[in-house]
Amino acid sequence: MNALDGMNYAPKGKPEPVVKEGEFYFAAMYLDHGHINGMCNGLTEAGASLKYVYDTDRARAEAFAAKYPGAIVADREETVLNDPSVKLVAAAAITSKRCEVGLRCMDAGKDYFTDKAPFTTMEQLELAEAKVKETGKKYMVYYSERLHVESAVYAGNLIKQGAIGRVLNVMGLGPHRIGSPENRPAWFFEKESYGGILCDIGSHQIEQYLYFADVKSAKVEYSRVANYNHPDYPGLEDFGDAMLTGDNGATNYFRVDWFTPDGLSSWGDGRTVILGTDGYIELRKYVNIGVEDNSGDNLILVDKTGEHFIKCRDTVGYPFFGELILDCINRTEHAMTQEHAFLAARLCLECEAGAERIG
Repeated sequence: MNALDGMNYAPKGKPEPVVKEGEFYFAAMYLDHGHINGMCNGLTEAGASLKYVYDTDRARAEAFAAKYPGAIVADREETVLNDPSVKLVAAAAITSKRCEVGLRCMDAGKDYFTDKAPFTTMEQLELAEAKVKETGKKYMVYYSERLHVESAVYAGNLIKQGAIGRVLNVMGLGPHRIGSPENRPAWFFEKESYGGILCDIGSHQIEQYLYFADVKSAKVEYSRVANYNHPDYPGLEDFGDAMLTGDNGATNYFRVDWFTPDGLSSWGDGRTVILGTDGYIELRKYVNIGVEDNSGDNLILVDKTGEHFIKCRDTVGYPFFGELILDCINRTEHAMTQEHAFLAARLCLECEAGAERIG
């Protein structure tokens, strides 16, 4: 796991299988974004067996498959889709192509697990919603900044237990390191391909807000985007922020950007502050700057009894992946409801579509 490279950041946890080897097969397709590594780590640690790897770049597929003993490099997508033993397809295609891949997977009788953001247009979302209703298959999304961060999982558990009372506000900061732009794929700088910063990395922030504050619908109050410092890449938005209000009155502010300085030991100092009626929680997800032990996955809880600093690494693990596997088998919705996954997607599309251009 490279802590300096957000695009290829792939957490590994303690294996907690919910199925036996060979009991649940999945495939990995379209390896355009490095998040596919984290997606497959999570699934295999939960007991799933990777049967196929497919990518339009065969060398990339072969290198990926080599990390998973027994994985077969497929020559074409149809090999994966026509195999009835494959129950789930995990994919991290170019963002604008994720929907079309998902539609084909669901038509073939597979559940679909895509990297965020799941869509770049409202039309894609509506096609996916219709296909889910038609096929009964899942269109799940890898919102990794909650699902694959132990401090975020721990915070969710505390909130469910009533540790800070009713959640009133969620504030999220999602800075990322862009690194050397020349090392990024061309589509990364094409807005029609990646969807815009609020649609892309903003999707993490919106999903967390919906989850932590138990919001079932929300209104975008304002949203803004800018290209402050990358004139050579006019399609890139390097800054964005937004404010939302939920159906239960809980509010949200988030900021995302591509301005992580080279001196930071992590790809981004991601933080979340959750205010409740009886206390508040701060998550320092990837780094804890200014102290000797600057490792991530830290949770700060302030409640009626005092101040509590909790190191969450190697505590609660990543239950989403096992829950997703069991949901696919049992046709349940414990890992994440389809409504929740699509609502987060819809709101980030609304944020992007209505954003004021500044700077």
